[in-house]
Amino acid sequence: MCSCGGKRRVGSPVGAHSADHTADDCDGTHGYERFRWRYSCVVQHEPAGAVAAVHEELVQLVRQLMTGDRPDEGTPTFAQHSVLAYIARNSGCRATEIADVFGVHRSTVSRQVRVCVESGWVRSESGPIRNGHPLCVTDAGASVLAEADRLRRAEVDERTRSWSDDETAEFARLLHRFRLGSPTASPAPSTPPETIGDDTSA
Repeated sequence: MCSCGGKRRVGSPVGAHSADHTADDCDGTHGYERFRWRYSCVVQHEPAGAVAAVHEELVQLVRQLMTGDRPDEGTPTFAQHSVLAYIARNSGCRATEIADVFGVHRSTVSRQVRVCVESGWVRSESGPIRNGHPLCVTDAGASVLAEADRLRRAEVDERTRSWSDDETAEFARLLHRFRLGSPTASPAPSTPPETIGDDTSA
């Protein structure tokens, strides 16, 4: 039995406890009330449990971002939002460049760019076909991007509304460090760069 009163079953998945382990049994020191039950006290039971929990949360987060609620008509998906944001800051870029930066196949980017062009958010300039046409955001695209940015920031604000300023700052710092993949990464900037969904800003 762990300090919070949960008994992990022998051979059960990491973080799994018997049915009598409830939130009332937990003193909160392991974050039981903040995380789902399958992660409770996982660090105490398994050395690699915390890493597994982080991985699972990342998988769930990406799934939410990519396949969550369908956007309203005229609103970009998360993938289209990412492409729009990159083009807005790198006017004249090509699909091949976006694919290289995002680390995905060009066909994946081309599909998103095609929707953005058909929606009137992006204009494809003339240029060598072999390199792809230069892309730029239209006035309509700039408006759509600004609104999408506002909505996503509002969602983040809503999810962290009950957090203290210190918790929010620490979360930003750890995310920044994790994204860079360096144990000696510099602290996250106090004013985040204007970036949504791409990795052009450290």
